[in-house]
Amino acid sequence: MKWTIPNLLSILRVLAAPCVALAFAAFDRPMADRIAVIIFIGAALTDYLDGIIARSLGQESPFGRMLDPIADKAMVLISLGLIMSLYDLTWQVVAPAALIMLREVLVSGLREYLGNVKLSVTRLAKWKTTLQMFAIVFLLLRGAALPAEDARMLPALADILAYASIVFGSVGLLLLWIATWFTLVTGWDYFHKGLPYIRGSGEAEDKTPATPVPDPEE
Repeated sequence: MKWTIPNLLSILRVLAAPCVALAFAAFDRPMADRIAVIIFIGAALTDYLDGIIARSLGQESPFGRMLDPIADKAMVLISLGLIMSLYDLTWQVVAPAALIMLREVLVSGLREYLGNVKLSVTRLAKWKTTLQMFAIVFLLLRGAALPAEDARMLPALADILAYASIVFGSVGLLLLWIATWFTLVTGWDYFHKGLPYIRGSGEAEDKTPATPVPDPEE
């Protein structure tokens, strides 16, 4: 592995994933929510930046292509587990979060089973990851917008923040359900492509690795 800037950004994103949850162990709310959303947004931005830097500097590498989807999955799965607890395990959050988690585990298992067989990455799959991250940001902002209980502020400002919290939460839930639909569709697409290999009758042309795409996602 070469210690390039893109690879370092990917490693930082992996390390940032548990820090989103650890913020709630180290700080009281809503400070923990605010720190968590800052960490998450910063880590998500590195996902965008490392691809740009890798292409512009010619630093694309097999290590980066391997680590990018792992980092993204770590961020999404850890954050979704955290959000389920923050929303008191309400079905509106638990149902889509559980479906997303199940899909990620199944697709990862499929890829491990197929070994060297490369399944092409679709643009829809990249939209899936983007929607998941936007949903998580808004769901974290729901708690971050609320003032601390001992904060002294004008009642009007407190009302504005409370309303903003409701809006963030509502937008986050909507995006989470949309992301779940994308997640299930792309998951089915991967299993459809992998089914011939599971049956032992894959097409020879499908065994040819697809043209590498920047920042591959599942």
